[in-house]
Amino acid sequence: MTNATYEYILAGRRHRRRRWLLVTCSLALLACILCCLMLMLGNTLYPARDVLRALSGEQLKGVSFAVNTIRLPRMLAGLFAGFAFGLAGNTFQTMLRNPLANPNVIGITAGSSAAAVFCIIVLHTSDTVVSIASVVAGLATVVAIYALSRAKPFSVGRLILVGIGIQAMLSAMISYLLLVGAQQDIPAALRWLSGSLNGSQMRELPPLVISVLICAPVAIVLSKHLSMLELGEQAATSLGAHTDKTRIWLILSAVCMLALATATTGPIAFVAFLSGPIAKRLVGVGFSNVIPSGLVGLNLVLAADLVGQFAFQVRFPVGVITGILGAPYLILLLIRMNRKGNL
Repeated sequence: MTNATYEYILAGRRHRRRRWLLVTCSLALLACILCCLMLMLGNTLYPARDVLRALSGEQLKGVSFAVNTIRLPRMLAGLFAGFAFGLAGNTFQTMLRNPLANPNVIGITAGSSAAAVFCIIVLHTSDTVVSIASVVAGLATVVAIYALSRAKPFSVGRLILVGIGIQAMLSAMISYLLLVGAQQDIPAALRWLSGSLNGSQMRELPPLVISVLICAPVAIVLSKHLSMLELGEQAATSLGAHTDKTRIWLILSAVCMLALATATTGPIAFVAFLSGPIAKRLVGVGFSNVIPSGLVGLNLVLAADLVGQFAFQVRFPVGVITGILGAPYLILLLIRMNRKGNL
């Protein structure tokens, strides 16, 4: 390799690193702006000075209750759930080398949703039990999908097909429960299924926050091995990656975040699906887009919640807005994959 070639490669790497830093910092700055707007905007507009005083513990009539009890939990739920959805979706899409291999399509969120609807409509349990059941069901769904699709050699297509089948079965179960459920239980179930930050409370957030703080670093540390898995089973093995162990740790970390995020906010549509591709477009190739994907996810959730609250005469749950954004992209992706012969 000549010096000129080496310098050219080094310059390209520096350019990609600067682009990664610029995109990541811009996404973080946008997240800060959206968080501030979430705390300031509502039925009453509070200036930033009063919001800071209320957050510092000072008692201000009307402001302290609105900010600390209503707006802060809502903002934190969107922040951590959005990051969890974005990071988990990117992990599955990269690991399985298919943009359709996101938790919504392969049935993971459907497992959590089915358990939650069953608890709401049939068992009439508390919100705590609903959250626990959705987490357990999400983990059990992943185990079932992985066990049914496990064979030598590992096949991405087999796992996606098994996941789609389980997702269809669980969706049918949800529809049946909604059909036979008591009239007074249906609104609560539909509100949960739509994905919403309404009614978020501080006491519900610790499990989600802890899971993100523990599992996100695991995914970040394994991001190099995740990039190897994107090359395929044989290439990753030849590069020294322990594919089975890496895949198990990535799946566990992603599913824990995903299940707890779903238990807290409901299955917010298409955030896990959109975050990875958007982050990859922004960051480009050469550096991991694990952190940018999480940042894109939380920005999507916070921005969609603000749009749902204030852009229309009727207030819509955040999942409705993200669904409107995600559905056209899914159709476009299917058209592109069909033209390339990947369907």
